[in-house]
Parts: sequence; C-alpha cells; structure tokens
Amino acid sequence: MRGRNRSAEERAQQDASEPVTEVLVPIDQTPVAEAGFDALVETTATETGAARTGGWGRVFRGNRGLWITAAVAVVALAGGLVLGRFVISPIDAAAGAGAPDPGLVTVPVEFGELSNDVTLRGDVGYTDAVELKIDTSTFTGPAVVTGQVPETGAELDRLSVALEVAGRPVIVLPGALPAYRTLRIGVSGPDVLQLKETLAAAGIGVGDAASDVFDEATALAVGELYNQVGYPAPDAEEGVAETVIAAEDSVRMAEQSLADARAALAVAGQGPSAIEVREADNQIASLDRQVAAADAAGEDSSDLRDQLALAQLQRQALDAPRDTSAEQAAVDGAIAGVETANASLAEARQAALPYLPASEVLYLEDLPRRVDAVDVERGTALEGAAMTVSGAAVELTGTAAAADVELLEVGAEASFELPDGAAHRAVIVAIEPAEDGGRTVISFEPDPLSPEQMEQVLGTNVRIEVPVGATDGEVLSVPYAALTAGPGGESRLEIVTGDPRDGESAETRMVTVETGLAAGGYVEVTATEGDLAEGDLVVVGS
Repeated sequence: MRGRNRSAEERAQQDASEPVTEVLVPIDQTPVAEAGFDALVETTATETGAARTGGWGRVFRGNRGLWITAAVAVVALAGGLVLGRFVISPIDAAAGAGAPDPGLVTVPVEFGELSNDVTLRGDVGYTDAVELKIDTSTFTGPAVVTGQVPETGAELDRLSVALEVAGRPVIVLPGALPAYRTLRIGVSGPDVLQLKETLAAAGIGVGDAASDVFDEATALAVGELYNQVGYPAPDAEEGVAETVIAAEDSVRMAEQSLADARAALAVAGQGPSAIEVREADNQIASLDRQVAAADAAGEDSSDLRDQLALAQLQRQALDAPRDTSAEQAAVDGAIAGVETANASLAEARQAALPYLPASEVLYLEDLPRRVDAVDVERGTALEGAAMTVSGAAVELTGTAAAADVELLEVGAEASFELPDGAAHRAVIVAIEPAEDGGRTVISFEPDPLSPEQMEQVLGTNVRIEVPVGATDGEVLSVPYAALTAGPGGESRLEIVTGDPRDGESAETRMVTVETGLAAGGYVEVTATEGDLAEGDLVVVGS
C-alpha cells in the first residue's frame, strides 16, 4: 500500500498542490481488493488526469476501514428490506387470518360457604369524649391550678379529685345535671336531690334521701364528703361567725329577762302572809272590845264602829285572789323574746354549716372516665377547658350508607382487623340515623382489648366487616349472570355437556334451580329439576 509508505511531509506537500476529486468505490481489505483498488485508481488517473486521481486515491486508501463499514451497512439494510417484504411471522399470520367462530362463555359451579357482608370504615376510641370546664364564678381571685393535675390515661371515679384550684378540690361525682349554683341550707331542687342520692350511694348519710331540700343532715353529709376526699369544708362566708356570737348573746339576754318576769309573777301571785292575817284579825278583835266597852259606859262608839268596819273589809281583802295580769304579760313577752333569739341563733349556726360551692364539684355520667388530654398545668390560671375525658369503655364508630343500614341491626356481630392481622369481634350497640339525611353513625362495642392491643389501635381507622347473611355450611353457587327465567318464571341454569367452543351447536341441558343467599355477585342454587354438581360448566354468555 504505497500511500501508507510515504512520509507525512510528502503527503502534506502533495495534498496542498493537487485538487481533490470525489470518487465513491467499494473497498475490500484483502490484498486482491487492494490491488484492484490500485488498478482502479490508475485507470481513473489515466482518464481524468494523474493529479486528480492521485489525490482521491489517497483519500480512499487512508479511510479504507470506514468505507468498508459503510458498504456492509448498506448491504445489510438492503437485505433486511427484502426479508421484511417476503418473510411473515406466525403471530402476524394468525392476526391476518379470519376470526374463529365464537364459543360459549362458561364458568364452573362453585361449592363452599357463601356470606354477604357489609363493609365500612370505623375509628377506634374511648366513648363519649367531652371537654371539662370548671366553674370559676365563685372565686374572688384568680383561679390558679395549685395541684392534683391528672396524667393522660388516668381514671376519674366517684370522689376523685379532678383538679385543685386555688387550694380547693374539684370533686368528681356521678350525675347528669351540671353544678350551676352553690348548695347550702334552705335551697331545694333537682340538683339537691341529685347530690343527696349521690352521697347516699357513696355510703354517706344524708337523712331523707328522697327530699329535695338541703337541710342540716345534708350539710353534715357534705362535711363528711370533704373529710373523705381529704380537704376541709369551705370556710363560712365573711361575718357568719360574728353573727353566731351575737345570736348566742341575744339568747342569753332573752332567757334572763324571762327569768325575771317569772319571778315577779310568782311574787305577785302569792297570798297574804300569816303575820298579815294575824295583824288584821287582832285589829278587828281590838275594835270589838273597844266598841263593847264604850257601849257599856254609855259612851258614843260611832267612830270605833267605823274603824271596826274598815278593819273587817281589809281582812276580807286579804282573802281575795291577787291580780297578776301585768306580771303574766311580762312573762309572755320574755318567752317570745327567747324564741326569737333562738331562731336567730339557729339561722346563724346553719349559715356556718358546710355547703357545696359549684366550683368544687364536677358531675360526670358513666363513671369511671379516662383522661384523654390535659390542657392545664400547675401554676397556670384556668381558661377554657381544663381537660378532655372519655368513657373508660372502648368504642368503635363508623358510618354507613342508607342501603347498608337497612341490613344492620343492634346486637349484630362484626369484626375488625388488628395490626397483627387477627380479626377481633365487636357488636353493634347503636344505630343513629343522620338528621340531615347523610350517612348513619354505627357504634360498635369491641370485645376486651389488651393494653398492648389498645395502644396499637387507639385513634386508628379500621376496616369493619358485618356479616348480614351466610349459608348454613357449604352450598352450590353460580354467578348472577348464569340464571335465566323459564316459561313459568322459574330460575334455570344452562349446563354445557359438550365442547363450549362449538358455540351455538354445543350440547347443553337445562336445570331448574331454587335460589338462596346472594353475595359478591354469586347466588346460592339448589337443583329442583335436573342434576347439578360442583364443577359443572354453566353458560353465562356467548
């Protein structure tokens, strides 16, 4: 190959002086091809001029590998076009052929249990979650939380202290009515009756539990309530103690006045003394003697006789009853004074008896209750809800459409899936239709959950299955589409006994059936005329 043996300098000089003529020639890398190529170059040079041919020859010889590759690619392309035109794959041949005659669409008869379920989604949580607000209207200062702050998960039961505010307890009691006023001596109403029933149920004596009057026995029961929760009863209102002392003084003074009046009455009611009687008798006897002496002496005894008549009248006056009406009136007045004083004292003492402020009691239904969240901490003032509590019982709540609600009933069993994949039983306990015509709320009560299971499912949304119908054991079933109506309205199945691919000419037989439970697109069937068995092919289309 002569072109490749020349120096680079010689080629560069010749390339610079000679023009280039483009010639496209197939190149072979064999020696024979090389010789043919050189001969072709020389022939071309003879016809077109040695200078032009020599330049192009060097171009072809210097890029012979590239030109060979190009030539092979051109040949391969041409061969592919030829093969693509005349060679056909089996798939293309089948696609170009005509479609086969349609056969019968069949499904086998199934044998097994058939059930119809209502599926819905539900949330797992505790029952009746409510926010608790503490009445702070009776506090004269800021309602600062001072202690007894419960932890999340704690339970509140009868006589529990839910919170301590300004050093005073908030006592939990069972009841539906909220605390809306302070209960003290003399008030009456359904809230008093609720308190007395609650205390009686806790074993605290309240006197007449059927009475709705807050009496002294009720006040003493409230004192015992505070004693059991470990707090003193609320202090009496300002001035009550002084009122009691003043009332006690008034009672003492009234009693002394009564004693004095009775003493005066006793004195006034007494008769003449023996001395007074003797003196009067002696006076009469002396005047009698003087009158007799005067008469005997022939003297005038008129004055003596007048004195004797007066002495006799005075003696008769001593035997007459005494007038004590004034003294008796004084006694009656003193008695009334004592009664008034005692009534005032009793009233003052009742005012000092224990009472129950509305801010120190919290009525909750369905105790015990679980603390779900605490919104306060020690040292902060109460504003808004103090905590959120719920029933201690676990509840599963979901919603259902009207069509599904018709299939559900209270007491029906259901199941939901635990995180480990196990099914857990639940029972429908309430069905509450929506007032606005929306989805109905369905409440379930799950079987008891372990603390670990409750921690896993609390607050999650789970899939609930409610079986609303099931067969009694395994039965034969077919798709709805397999049923046809006979001339009398009876349900029938067409069973293929031949080859379904024969289409309309396939051999079949008819079986009259009685239908049962329908679920999941399938229906239970029982043959009434003809034979039917698992695996029989029933026609559902063609």
